[in-house]
Amino acid sequence: MVIHHPEVDRYFDDLPEGRKEALETLRELIFTVVPDVEENFKYRMPTYFMDGESLCAMASQKNYISLYMDVDLVEMHKGELDHLDTGKSCIRFRNLEQLPLDTVEAILRETMVRARLNVSERE
Repeated sequence: MVIHHPEVDRYFDDLPEGRKEALETLRELIFTVVPDVEENFKYRMPTYFMDGESLCAMASQKNYISLYMDVDLVEMHKGELDHLDTGKSCIRFRNLEQLPLDTVEAILRETMVRARLNVSERE
């Protein structure tokens, strides 16, 4: 079951329309790919967890949108993201059309598998 966080709704409400649409699209993708995701608001941005494991976060910055994902998986998919500005765990883009959503979905799915393995190891 998806758990929404009211502070994230307020964050989205304050965004300019183009940014709001992009972040809402990412939010829906996260909710679709990770059915038991927990949405939170940490570090002044929407963050997403599953079983206490961090999956991703996103933020509207001054000049771009940032999507924070697993460091290793961003590196593994670097070839699909080479047209974007990426950092260790950050994918930066100016509009949604630049972002390969299929790659984001693949990274989310792989992150979800890793999170489940981490939970299993803790038990």
